[in-house]
Amino acid sequence: MNDHNLSRRVLLKGLGFSFALPWLESSHLWGNETAASPTKKPQRFSCMFIGDGISPPHWWSKGDGADMELGSSLKSLEPFKENLNVINGLYNRHGNGGHAKCTGNILSGANLKRGREILGGVSMDQRLAKHFDDETFVPSLVLGCEQPVSGFHESQYSMVYASHISWRNPSSPVPIELYPSLAFDTLFGTQTSRLQASILDQVREQANDLRRQVSNSDRVKIDEYLTSVRETEKRLKKLESQQGETSHAITNEQRPPEGQPRDFREYSRLMCDIIAMAFQTDRSRVATLLMSHDLSGQVYPFLDIKDDHHSYSHSNEGPEFQSIVNCHVEQYAYLIKRLSEMQEGDGTVLDNSCLMFVSEHWNAHNGTRVPCILAGGLGGTLKTGRSLDYLNSGDDNRRLCSLYLSIMDRMGLELPEFGDSTERLSGV
Repeated sequence: MNDHNLSRRVLLKGLGFSFALPWLESSHLWGNETAASPTKKPQRFSCMFIGDGISPPHWWSKGDGADMELGSSLKSLEPFKENLNVINGLYNRHGNGGHAKCTGNILSGANLKRGREILGGVSMDQRLAKHFDDETFVPSLVLGCEQPVSGFHESQYSMVYASHISWRNPSSPVPIELYPSLAFDTLFGTQTSRLQASILDQVREQANDLRRQVSNSDRVKIDEYLTSVRETEKRLKKLESQQGETSHAITNEQRPPEGQPRDFREYSRLMCDIIAMAFQTDRSRVATLLMSHDLSGQVYPFLDIKDDHHSYSHSNEGPEFQSIVNCHVEQYAYLIKRLSEMQEGDGTVLDNSCLMFVSEHWNAHNGTRVPCILAGGLGGTLKTGRSLDYLNSGDDNRRLCSLYLSIMDRMGLELPEFGDSTERLSGV
């Protein structure tokens, strides 16, 4: 801790899994500024996915900046208009063909193979994870709020495609972590398994030693970070306690899998908390959250609707489906708000991130028009506060994978091609 020749990266390794630092302005004290690049704030990417499309009449934006107008499905994003890029008309060439196929390539643009053999493409989040592998402890977080399903869709595409958006290679999706407590353990080490002991009790002495070496503003950041970890621990413990108290009163058929909240809102926000802490501490710079998969069987009793998610998608202009979509966008707004409140240098973690909200189709179960929103400026490399419309630009000029190439460029990963595109998306 007292060796000022240590880089920030080596310092974090020295602390191991017990304590991970947020970005601190005092990090130049611990190493060669050029070699360790402590003054360059890390860039992050996350994707939040909703299955079965959106409610088209209510999904729109007009204008830019503070004057931007948003459709009713996007109303929860009103406080963040100047941080957004609402993108209309993107085209996923190989995302046509009904259910399953649209979801399995949403982050890769690959032409998926029909039948028993699973074959697609590496997703862009995993390309970024590999790019940052030497700089972060956890290459990527792959989280979900709905259990993957197996079997085949009537189109003869495997339901594996319908249940996964992150793919480490063309034949293997990344396993989805469904348990918030285990995702928490992934970030902070196995010593917190099942939350039997608080991380803070193990690292308080180390944190206090560090506080004496940094600036006053950095002390505030460390205190805020420790408070954030403590609050998430408390929520997870409360969840476990509630499940323990009620498990005897419900049958095996009614009881949800252990460790997974029954309320979708609590579930998704716990996962967003995990992503926020991962980004704040630079434990990971890449995360995906599959809130609902294609052909989703999620139910939302708190919305006072009785049928499952997918059933309502066939009437995607109806009030029931609109309320489902609105609820998912609200979780996206929650993550934006969390990151906007985390100070980092003279800005926020949101300023140095790109948070994407996407679905596999607009309507008619195809990818000819992909709903997509970005939040955050990626360290000033991505202009925000815009409504961008590519619908009438021609299919070659509105490829979804062109957007991915543009994002990866800004994060230091320049590829000659990705998915079905060799060009960057103009105007982003």
